[in-house]
Amino acid sequence: MSDEKKTTQHRVTFLVCVSFVIMGLYLLRMVYLQIINGEKFLGMASNTTDYEFSITAARGDIVDREGRAIATNTTCYNLLVNQLLLGENDVNKVLQDLITILQESQEDWNDQLLIGMPDENGHYEFTAAANDERAQKRLAEVKDNLKVQQYATADNVMNAIVEKFALQEYDATWQRLLGGVRYQMYSEGFSNRNRFTLAEDISDETMAIVRENSLNIPGAEIEETTVRVYPDGTLMPHLVGSIGKIMAEDWKKVDKNGNETKPLQDLGYAMNDLIGQSGLESVFELDLRGKDGRKTVTVDSSGTIVGSTVTKEPEPGLTVRTTINQDFQKATYQALEKTILNLQQNGGQGSGAEANAGSAVVIDVKTGAVLAMANYPSFDLNLYQSNYDQYMADPALPLYNRAMMGLYTPGSIFKPAVATAGLLSGTIGLNEKVPCYGRYEYFDDYKPRCTSVKHRGPTDLFTAIQRSCNVFFYDVGRRTTSDVYNEYAKRLGMGIHTGLETEATVGRGLTEYTGRLTTKADSNYTNSLEIQAAIGQGNTVITPVQMATYAATLASHGTRYKVHMVDALLDSNTGEVVKQFEPVVEDQLEDNMGAFDAIEHGMVGAAQANSVLGNYPYTIASKTGSPQRSESYINRAGVRKYFTNSNMIAYGPVEDPQIAVAVVIEYGGGGAKAAPVIADIFDAYFFAQSGAEQETPAEPIPDAEAEAAAAE
Repeated sequence: MSDEKKTTQHRVTFLVCVSFVIMGLYLLRMVYLQIINGEKFLGMASNTTDYEFSITAARGDIVDREGRAIATNTTCYNLLVNQLLLGENDVNKVLQDLITILQESQEDWNDQLLIGMPDENGHYEFTAAANDERAQKRLAEVKDNLKVQQYATADNVMNAIVEKFALQEYDATWQRLLGGVRYQMYSEGFSNRNRFTLAEDISDETMAIVRENSLNIPGAEIEETTVRVYPDGTLMPHLVGSIGKIMAEDWKKVDKNGNETKPLQDLGYAMNDLIGQSGLESVFELDLRGKDGRKTVTVDSSGTIVGSTVTKEPEPGLTVRTTINQDFQKATYQALEKTILNLQQNGGQGSGAEANAGSAVVIDVKTGAVLAMANYPSFDLNLYQSNYDQYMADPALPLYNRAMMGLYTPGSIFKPAVATAGLLSGTIGLNEKVPCYGRYEYFDDYKPRCTSVKHRGPTDLFTAIQRSCNVFFYDVGRRTTSDVYNEYAKRLGMGIHTGLETEATVGRGLTEYTGRLTTKADSNYTNSLEIQAAIGQGNTVITPVQMATYAATLASHGTRYKVHMVDALLDSNTGEVVKQFEPVVEDQLEDNMGAFDAIEHGMVGAAQANSVLGNYPYTIASKTGSPQRSESYINRAGVRKYFTNSNMIAYGPVEDPQIAVAVVIEYGGGGAKAAPVIADIFDAYFFAQSGAEQETPAEPIPDAEAEAAAAE
């Protein structure tokens, strides 16, 4: 055998031997793992932990009566901190890196600590927002959680935060930045089972930067979700309301026995959930929120995520369909705005030049549905969070829901209510006449005036309403008494809750003030006060939505419907009606003598005497009011005069009433100044929908109510 063959044979033998050795070692290892220590390693392999996380359900939309979105959702990306992904890494360092990225990208982040940035000496102060009542409660809870006294300063609170979250190595600025976020994480229960949302709705650029640096920033997680958006944030912001993070004071409650409760947790909320804070977003929170899904994340004993499974798909919330038409709502607001701006530009002192705010409400006479509810000035719901301080500082109060919360002296629009009480109580008859010669002479010590505009002598109901005769209603009010005419005023819709959706299981909902009527129990009650209340003065104050309810009840000749602004709840996937809200009759005044016909006749006469409404294509019934304000001015003649509001109610067409309208303009200078708003609203309702156009004058000439304004 040659040497070459021998070498080859030796090599083959060697390789075979090596192979047997390797196989032997492998078999020995297998025996060690599976037989000798099999149970031990099986236990280690199966030693995993499951963590459940919620998958946020899409919030239901709020839509107009045609199904067009008023509040809806759009896809966005949130930046989260995940304890499972963070592992043993330094959370402060991770947060510093993430906050640096957010700062450079000009993004906001989740920090609700009511302490400002340090001054040049490293001292801190509580923010101006800490003076708010709700914020004071939050601040008190912060101090309790940090175990500092309630009189602790901002420096004391920050020292406690630095100590609690080991921030000593950072400078004062970073102590505040990191401390705010660390405390927020703590308050929201950050843990393996509860991720922390550091920033919401971040830009695509920010998301890309975070992902590019993901290897260097453990714990950072990008989650695709939805964010609330408003296609037109100026449409009806006071009614839609807002959503936001659950506040600490809402999370924990104390019952009447002093026991701490967590009602939101009982309803299935997590502490870092978004929730309806106000408006319809709050009233219908439990319907809008949907049902969250669940995701299970499995982690092995070494902390490695080995599996992720969606165990329950999220279910979107219901759609809330309102009774409001977007186009008509816009037209109502524009009508109000146009008239106020026109008065500012063209009105004289005390005649509208000072007009700066108001409200207009339109109600469906046949159902009580709100068709439009406008407040001027208003705001943009999309800018509510970013511009909140600016809105709050505005002296014109754009955040104020005047339609439901504004309390206004009604003035002469109250007179039809007194007429209703006088007729239906039997105090006066349909043909009753009251002599009017410029003053009411019944009392020896009080003889109030009437301007007697285009009427003098024995005055009947028609003329009294058409020409707004004070003396007629002084007398009818005295004889009927406030006890009786107040009861009828309430049954017509004034001084009571109208039925609007205000109750909220969570959040602040919508607030509707009931106002008040002048009564004999008032501390300043006198006979003069009682007859002043009969012409809508005295202590009586009501809201614009009550005025519109009152007008609608007059239009339906005594049938008062529950006022509502939500028509139905719909399945968000199919559009099917889940719950329909039917019209509800709240009260029905019996009229067997034609009282409402007689009152309507006078209100039609009042409308026809008005230069704007007199030639309107449809027959309109209206009544103006020019109530005095407490503020006064000196006119050119050196005489002190009182500013007046412009109030007006109207409904039509009289033959078959469709809509009832109420308008209030602060400092408007007399009731007739509101007539262009009424005309524009009727145009928008009757003509804009059909594509026709109707021209109406921009400015009314003085009518009886305007001339009588000073006497009111």
